[in-house]
Amino acid sequence: MSRRSARKNAFFLLFQMDFSEAAEFEQVKELFFAEKDEPVEETEKAFILSEVEGVNEHMDEIDGMIAACAKGWDPERMNKVDLAILRLAVYEMKFGETPVGVAINEAVELAKKFSSDEAPAFINGVLGKVAK
Repeated sequence: MSRRSARKNAFFLLFQMDFSEAAEFEQVKELFFAEKDEPVEETEKAFILSEVEGVNEHMDEIDGMIAACAKGWDPERMNKVDLAILRLAVYEMKFGETPVGVAINEAVELAKKFSSDEAPAFINGVLGKVAK
């Protein structure tokens, strides 16, 4: 599994977790990996979980950055797909080891694939402001 594919799986897991209570965090993770058609290698699983747990740990800070850079958009009212993409990218940019340009590019690619036609430009704009 490539890093891009692992990142996509981290996005999927973050999206799923947005619809569950914090107390269900462990169950959602277990179900996510149990539902996979093909087994996930331990290194990829470790990457996915570190990304998701990192976002979860820094959620308030991440949402604050998103709110500050997405003028007029409260994260609670954002499209859940876009929000999961933004949270993952902001985490990677500010707390992870992913280069800023890579995090932005990967987020835009996820938006092109899984969100609306307007989402890539919106996500690129918000992340560009976060990067400054």
